[in-house]
Amino acid sequence: MTFQKVKEKLIESIIYCSGTFTTLLVIFIIVFLFKEGSGLFNKKPVEEGYALAVNRFNRVSKLTPAQIKGIIEGDITNWSQVGGNYDSIYTFNLSDVESKFTQEELGDEFEHLNEKIAEYIESNTGVFAFFPEKYLDSSLTQIEVDKITLSSMLKGKEWYPTANPAAQLGVLPIILGSLWVTFGAILLALPLGLIVAIYLAEICGDNLKNIIKSVIELLAGIPSVVYGFFGLVIIVPLVQQTFNLPVGETALSGSILLALISLPTIISLSEDAISSTPQDLKNASLALGANKLQTIFRVSLPYASSGIISASILGVGRAFGETMAVLMVTGNAAIIPSGFFEPVRTITATIAAELGEAASGSIHYEALFILGAILFVFTFCINLIAEFFSHK
Repeated sequence: MTFQKVKEKLIESIIYCSGTFTTLLVIFIIVFLFKEGSGLFNKKPVEEGYALAVNRFNRVSKLTPAQIKGIIEGDITNWSQVGGNYDSIYTFNLSDVESKFTQEELGDEFEHLNEKIAEYIESNTGVFAFFPEKYLDSSLTQIEVDKITLSSMLKGKEWYPTANPAAQLGVLPIILGSLWVTFGAILLALPLGLIVAIYLAEICGDNLKNIIKSVIELLAGIPSVVYGFFGLVIIVPLVQQTFNLPVGETALSGSILLALISLPTIISLSEDAISSTPQDLKNASLALGANKLQTIFRVSLPYASSGIISASILGVGRAFGETMAVLMVTGNAAIIPSGFFEPVRTITATIAAELGEAASGSIHYEALFILGAILFVFTFCINLIAEFFSHK
């Protein structure tokens, strides 16, 4: 075997090993993502080691996380509102111990605490108690809370993953916030990007085209945090002053910034698609009497339509997966958006803002991994659609 063949075999082996390693690494990351999040669905949205208890004569034995939140916040004040007797609700937790019992009643080392808690709950039919499970007496009725399901997360409208005594894990406002901001970004970026792509491919001279393409490539290389600072300093105050808003951190600010970030992708790929139109087709159109503009819109654009659609979809994916920029300019309010002049929160911004504070293995931690899995599914679907149109 000659040296040249040995060298070729070595290069092929390196390429094969690199491709295999990269593929396995990607698969490992995906498996890790879903594995870390899947444990959430075997848990109840109550802090581990704590119990919810009521008087044994209380007819209510099961509550939803939303009902528990309503009781704690005072929105639900009577047990009849959740299917129980007509009795006022009184909340009780460990912080109330000192106000309810004396030191003599509790003992020097709180050895009588569980007994006193049981006595207090048994003497108050309307009490709703939240305390460590080790103080739970067998005479008390423990409230059951449904386990967390994917359906309840997707339909839930409130995101309070650290709320006590029951976490609220509704991801609907976060998903809609991501879609809303991305939709606004594409509405702004697609027409402008397509106009620039047509100009570069069909009208612009070579010298000017090279300069513009260099600037577009430079925009694509700017870190997203720099875009975020630009949005925070320029776009946010401009939106606030123009529309006379109380705050400028809104969905509109995020959409404008994401449009700027998506433009290089849309322009570059659309320009390549339009430039791939055979010159013979253009000459035939011109020979039949069509002018330059008619040739562009009736020949070049229809021929490049699959490439333009693919560019637009990849632009959507670029905007949907953006993190730092939207974290800085959208206001990060986990509410269902009803317009572009309200603060919103996106999936990526939620993960970036909260993952560092979530305790490993906690409900909050695993819920963020579920958000990551949802983001992966959306991005994967976007890439599949783009791949379909690019091959078409």
